[in-house]
Amino acid sequence: MTQTRRLAAILAADVAGYSRLIGADEEGTLNRLRSIRTDVIDPKISEHRGRIVKTTGDGLLVEFASVVDALRCATQWQHAMLKRGHDISDDDRIEFRIGVHQGDIVVEDDDIFGDGVNIAARLEALAHPGGICVSARVQEDVAGRFDLTFDDIGEQSLKNIARPVRVYRVRLTTAENMPKVKPTETGPALALPDKPSIAVLPFQNMSGDPEQEYFAAGMVDEIITALSRIRWLFVIARNSTFTYKGKTLDVKQVGRELGVRYVLEGSVRKAAGRVRITAQLIDAATGTHLWADRFDGSLEEIFELQDKVATSVAGVIEPTLLAAETARSAHRPIPDLTAYDLYLRALATFFPITRDHVFEV
Repeated sequence: MTQTRRLAAILAADVAGYSRLIGADEEGTLNRLRSIRTDVIDPKISEHRGRIVKTTGDGLLVEFASVVDALRCATQWQHAMLKRGHDISDDDRIEFRIGVHQGDIVVEDDDIFGDGVNIAARLEALAHPGGICVSARVQEDVAGRFDLTFDDIGEQSLKNIARPVRVYRVRLTTAENMPKVKPTETGPALALPDKPSIAVLPFQNMSGDPEQEYFAAGMVDEIITALSRIRWLFVIARNSTFTYKGKTLDVKQVGRELGVRYVLEGSVRKAAGRVRITAQLIDAATGTHLWADRFDGSLEEIFELQDKVATSVAGVIEPTLLAAETARSAHRPIPDLTAYDLYLRALATFFPITRDHVFEV
């Protein structure tokens, strides 16, 4: 067998929730996948000069000579799938996760191997349903070539890959490459403000008593007021968040529409003169839960209870967000290596802070 080595752009894709779809309707799912291959995937790959290397029941591996072709194919693929699934329920919708990487591959007959292939497959696993993840090498090579925004999710340790890989999620914000959204979503994604931002969504009234809506609404007002006292935090106004009242929500969609990095949601349940309030803090970009807790109390002192919960939530959220922002900052690329080198030299000169060292300096 003849082996050759070359540089290539690799696209790896799989169907999110494939086992669930097959378990619910095997024949129908396979028929829909064949139709998607014929109508969407194969034409897009051919249009962008890709070569399908192999297929599995739920995925594909595709090679491209150009990383621009690979990413353009991926974005148009996802946009076509979004339009195709517009009127299909969440449970029945077929969505792909896509990873794109550029690297060295080993070619043996018609198959390909190597880290370039492995990294693309690992990136695919990091992508959200309907989304695309790319390596830093891809992001750097396509920057400025067409209109896409990349969200840096930091260095990731990938299985069987020796070094961490910096990963970016593609935010599909152009008219041609729309973001992955639900059919009810309208309007473009708002830019994130310079400082950490949060939206407090209307709490759900789980009591089954419409008269308790006032308590749930008042609870949210108190939390918004408490969070607004944190000067370094940008808090979305109540009038903006209460437009989501009574709706089934996708936290990532809310983050895009309101331009916030974090979302606080919760519920209120009343029974026998007592109330239970639950709250959870979510990273809107990734859907990751950062914190969750519950609070129990008596309705006899309703205003004191609201104050207590609001103060407690704000007190817990502040250090949680500080830790999240610190971690986010640590993963940001250093724009000026010379300045960073001078900064490290200054630290070495300043420390340790001892009597002799201070007089020496």
